[in-house]
Amino acid sequence: MMEVIESARSHLEYQLEMGLEGLDRRELERARSAARERMGRTRENPAESLRRIKSELGDCRRCPLHKKRTNLVFGEGDPYARVMFVGEGPGADEDAQGLPFVGKAGKLLTDVIEKGMRLERAEVYIANVVKCRPPNNRDPEPEEMATCLPFLKKQIEAIKPRAIVALGRVAAHALLETEAPISRLRGNWHDLDGLKVMPTYHPSYLLRNPAAKRETWADIKKVMEYLGLPIEEKK
Repeated sequence: MMEVIESARSHLEYQLEMGLEGLDRRELERARSAARERMGRTRENPAESLRRIKSELGDCRRCPLHKKRTNLVFGEGDPYARVMFVGEGPGADEDAQGLPFVGKAGKLLTDVIEKGMRLERAEVYIANVVKCRPPNNRDPEPEEMATCLPFLKKQIEAIKPRAIVALGRVAAHALLETEAPISRLRGNWHDLDGLKVMPTYHPSYLLRNPAAKRETWADIKKVMEYLGLPIEEKK
């Protein structure tokens, strides 16, 4: 019985997202809430959930990364996003602005979202495994990731995206608890507590290795197909 209810709930949410034109966010949330009440299921407003998580994180000093940061980078985007992008950690530009993926790698990610997927950047959600910049852009240490990962997982739980794109080795390893190379993980769907995860190369890697853009585009097309987005082949 619960499987039938869950299937009906998922189908209704998909129809609300894909088929009802002209609804603003408040109308959409009211419709979703009414449907969940009829099914005996409730969900906290994801925007409120994210605000609560950010407040819980506060002026985080739980690991040494806080000592040299300028700004904590929580994440940004649509709380109702169908797709979420997860990177490893803020760089210099992100640390300066307090926003994820705003430097050269961020511009490339924006191109992937807007020119490739034909979505607005504001329609997705973007976050990192760690919220503070590691010195000299080194990989986050295991204890640093272990400290921050619970907050990322709470963000994922609040948003409940239909798909997560893990950008690079560090993000894929943190989310999937694996040591497999990104070259073997990318291009294949993986499971995270019932959510679909597609690992692919990090935009900064693509800046150094432009030939890998073809493989990344193949990965993104799989995400688009899963989300029901139209695919225009690049010429």
